Amino acid sequence: MLLTHLKFRRPALLALLLSPLLAAAAGDTPADDPRGRWVTANGNLEVEISACGKALCGKAVKLLGNRSMTPGGGEMKPVDGRPVLGMQILSDFLPLHEPATDAAAPAEREWRGQIYNRENGKSYACQMRVSTENQARGELVLHAYVGLPLFGKTQRWQRALEADVVSPASGPLSGQPK
Repeated sequence: MLLTHLKFRRPALLALLLSPLLAAAAGDTPADDPRGRWVTANGNLEVEISACGKALCGKAVKLLGNRSMTPGGGEMKPVDGRPVLGMQILSDFLPLHEPATDAAAPAEREWRGQIYNRENGKSYACQMRVSTENQARGELVLHAYVGLPLFGKTQRWQRALEADVVSPASGPLSGQPK
């Protein structure tokens, strides 16, 4: 009786054990993981966040527009004349707190690092987290500041759609402003 019972559960058990491996192979990342591609708040860039040593960093991989972040918008005139593709926008993001081992603890993780503003050529201290409050796919919440986090500005970046992501094997990471 026990053997018969286990035979019917074996495929379900196998699927349960293999699902994390299959998800990782398919490139799926949990909603609260900041790694992956994100569209900036003003829609100008697609930034890919990945590991760089023990930290997380983000490089511009696609140019989508050229709108200013200043009130009123308009065309951006960056002071940084370097090519935007490959430019490091996020750097040295390390966990703000040690990951919780308690299953009842909140899953939200926060990082602290630097964000670069190519419009004025300055870098700012920045806290980063992924919020799943408004979107199941998550949105990247970046709070840039000078001195204390109390004095700063928050941006919300959206995950890039899978159809928009070009893999390095399938072609160059480029894009023209729309």
